[in-house]
Amino acid sequence: MVNDPKGYLALVLHAHLPFVRHPEENYFLEENWLFEAMTETYIPLIRVFESLERDDVDFRLTMSISPTLANMFSDPLLQRRYERHINRLIELAQKEIQRTSHDPQYRGLALMYYNRFVDARDLFIHHYDRNLIHAFKKFQESGSLEIIACCATHGFLPNLNINESSVKAQIEIGIEQYRKHFNVAPQGMWLPECGFYPGLDYLLHEAGIKYFFCDSHGIMNADPQPQFGVYAPIYCPGGVAAFGRDWESSKQVWSSKEGYPGDHDYREYYRDIGFTLDFDYIKPYIHPDGIRINTGIKYWRITGPTENKEPYQPQLATKKAAEHAANFMFNRQEQIKSIFPDMDRKPIIVAPYDAELFGHWWFEGPQWINFLARKIFYDQNIIEMTTPSEYLKEHSTIQMSSPTLSSWGYKGFSEFWLEGANDWIYPYLHEAGRQMKELALKHSDLIQGNFGKNPFKSSLRYRALNQAARELLLAESSDWPFIMKSGTMTAYAEKRFRLHINRFHKLLNDIENDTIEESWLREIESRDNIFGDINCVRYYLEKRKLTHFVSPQHRARQASVKMSR
Repeated sequence: MVNDPKGYLALVLHAHLPFVRHPEENYFLEENWLFEAMTETYIPLIRVFESLERDDVDFRLTMSISPTLANMFSDPLLQRRYERHINRLIELAQKEIQRTSHDPQYRGLALMYYNRFVDARDLFIHHYDRNLIHAFKKFQESGSLEIIACCATHGFLPNLNINESSVKAQIEIGIEQYRKHFNVAPQGMWLPECGFYPGLDYLLHEAGIKYFFCDSHGIMNADPQPQFGVYAPIYCPGGVAAFGRDWESSKQVWSSKEGYPGDHDYREYYRDIGFTLDFDYIKPYIHPDGIRINTGIKYWRITGPTENKEPYQPQLATKKAAEHAANFMFNRQEQIKSIFPDMDRKPIIVAPYDAELFGHWWFEGPQWINFLARKIFYDQNIIEMTTPSEYLKEHSTIQMSSPTLSSWGYKGFSEFWLEGANDWIYPYLHEAGRQMKELALKHSDLIQGNFGKNPFKSSLRYRALNQAARELLLAESSDWPFIMKSGTMTAYAEKRFRLHINRFHKLLNDIENDTIEESWLREIESRDNIFGDINCVRYYLEKRKLTHFVSPQHRARQASVKMSR
């Protein structure tokens, strides 16, 4: 246990997937994004948290769970489909045990996967009643995990801020969804893609958010320049604290050249039996149309820059995960020891990552977190794991400064979400955002519950207004421009964007012309059913009251100046 540490580590995991739910199809390929993440990332992380708490290891992590992901975790259709998915994997692993019976090494790996899949099904069904939200909520209530909010559909706010109402709806619906799932108000918020622009801090503060995260250059280029760089939060003029990402700790995990996940002894992500085994054998476990896909069963290690991949050795990979956890801890200790003498407070190193890196992309990632938490708890006394909320309670006096426009990703200034492959979507989004605000103002009486003399007709219009808001929110997801830029599954991203923006315009036209088709409306309500239990459109009505935040220390300085006069 760490007594009187010299500094802190805040490990932050951002858990998010776009809302993908297709009840109109019996099997839909992109729903596997959720199922793979549950099996490979979220359930392994839950097992790590359980083991740490069971062994009385005092650890702290911060984790965002986006509203889209939380809604998919809680959706009965997707829960049933995940159960079907994991049962098929168990069946495939059983067959693999038989197929590899002549080779002890590969048979051992088949057994490993079989046990993992059986354990995942057991945890999903019997421990948490098919809803992983219950697990994460339990760890938050025990004090080990701080869950923070995220925007409604992960809209990239710097590119939406031409309509403040669109930004406001993304923030406030995200917070309402957080309250729904976790029964408390959030302290912090993850800005999608770490996208910040000056003025956003006012909206966050008014929504009750205490802190958010910026990429390192957003803090380092702040005005005035922060005295302690990214190693202490700053207060924005709007009254919310900003924590900066530590680039050094990020690079050790993220970098494809220098990061831990590229070690040759770790499991190779890009070679899966779905692509290597005989087609007739693997056909029942891939796409029904015969399209080969990842099954999650991968028998090889990275080996090096060669096509001749060697068999995966779990014991060797586990040993490397422990070594890399020790190395990460040592480097953070050295950082803290070098920074501590020049600060008037204990420094905090903020290390945020996409949650899916751990387990999905980096198979050994959850083990690495497990080793890191245990080593920090047992093996040293320099650093301690903490959460941003705990740090703010300990350090109430914080420098005031204004972060600059910034994001993470390519070049760090929004370019990944606004360039030649995806810039065509924004005129549609900006015009739809303006129309949504006008529509809400025009029908404000209806939105506030005044259904007048024709309740049935008014109710139908009210439902259409809310569905229009949902379609706009779904079109605003940052995942669509991200996929368009990255060039993977581009057709699906373009299709989803066009689908939602076209549905929005049809609803707009039907509302304005009083031609709403109840059967069609009911159909899209059942398909795009996210946020179906809240009045989404009302968030486009409320007007912001701009207030300038003044820190307690600034008030004290003002008072002393007045007294001296």
